[in-house]
Amino acid sequence: MHPFDALEVNHGRVGIRWFGQSSFAFKDSEGVVTQVDPYFPLNRPPDRFIHPESPVDETTLRTDFVLLTHDHGDHTCMESLLRIHQAFPEARFIGPAESIMRMDEGGIPDRLMTEVTSGETAPLATMTANAVWAKPPQGAPEDGIKAPDVQHLGYVLEAGRLRIYISGDPINTFADHEELIQPIAALTPHIGLLTTHPNEGEFPFFGGSVEMALKLGLEAVVPAHYNCFVTRDYDPQEWAGAFPEVGPEPIIIPYNGSIVFPE
Repeated sequence: MHPFDALEVNHGRVGIRWFGQSSFAFKDSEGVVTQVDPYFPLNRPPDRFIHPESPVDETTLRTDFVLLTHDHGDHTCMESLLRIHQAFPEARFIGPAESIMRMDEGGIPDRLMTEVTSGETAPLATMTANAVWAKPPQGAPEDGIKAPDVQHLGYVLEAGRLRIYISGDPINTFADHEELIQPIAALTPHIGLLTTHPNEGEFPFFGGSVEMALKLGLEAVVPAHYNCFVTRDYDPQEWAGAFPEVGPEPIIIPYNGSIVFPE
């Protein structure tokens, strides 16, 4: 049994486990477990990966649903998805068209997959996933940003009264675009799991991450997309230090660790 299975989650709370990079699992008070972007390759050359061993054996973590944000290898990882499917043959997979196509080609049955795009919702038993844009499909020509190669989604996950915003890989200038902010803010998420980087221009810099959180009205924020690749790491304490004293509370989940929110 995986430790997350034993985590006690009372009514009105949600369990969150972070496995590194943008791989998370969520557990509500009814015991439903949803994973997001599981990325647990077994081949981990030391010049590429910080950790020599995968943070989880997929067969040990009971999984009901899997949400995928976009069809990049560290977000739609067929190696991990197939192990989840083989261990839990009734687990369902939800994601954008490109991720669905990749899973179809990889042998996951159609009956277990649901395609979504921004503005659509998917029921996850006692949870609900609301898909939103992470990157606008047309890019942002006014910012000098080209259209992305695949759809990039985020999600607002409803777990009882709590709503968790999962950013996926947002555009660098996300906070400058009301058309991206407004649909998420309208869903009133309480906590956000935010992809960021201090100097890599694909994602919001730390200041942009703070601006995102403020404009979305988040109560708490968790950093994502680090502590996996040697060349794409950053210091979460530095990110947390960018937030004002009055505003969203930065929460740093230990690598391969869990929290219950609200604490």
